[in-house]
Amino acid sequence: QVQLVESGGGSVQAGGSLRLSCATSGYTYRYYCMGWFRQAPGKEREGVAAIYPSGGATYYATSVKGRFTISQNNAKNTLYLQMDSLKPEDTAMYYCAADWRHIPCEEFQYIDWGQGTQVTVSS
Repeated sequence: QVQLVESGGGSVQAGGSLRLSCATSGYTYRYYCMGWFRQAPGKEREGVAAIYPSGGATYYATSVKGRFTISQNNAKNTLYLQMDSLKPEDTAMYYCAADWRHIPCEEFQYIDWGQGTQVTVSS
């Protein structure tokens, strides 16, 4: 049974930083892609960052490029999202997700999901 558990969300003022963590357990060695999504109220879910666990290549949505950094600690089975220069429009529920199928990670088609962690950025 695979589990993805996010943490690190919270409230921050614009310009601040947060680091999200995603602790994974189970058969995570199968994963071809891991990534972060977000969904704001009334908006569709969007993929913001992805990583190929085996090689470390990363991909970012245009809206977060240069401000967010996705990384992994294989020894700890943990995925991270460092979020800097936060803006009010970054306010959303953030989800960790992963997929074992060999679909390009930047297509953001993932099967396994965490429960989410809320990020609120005030102006």
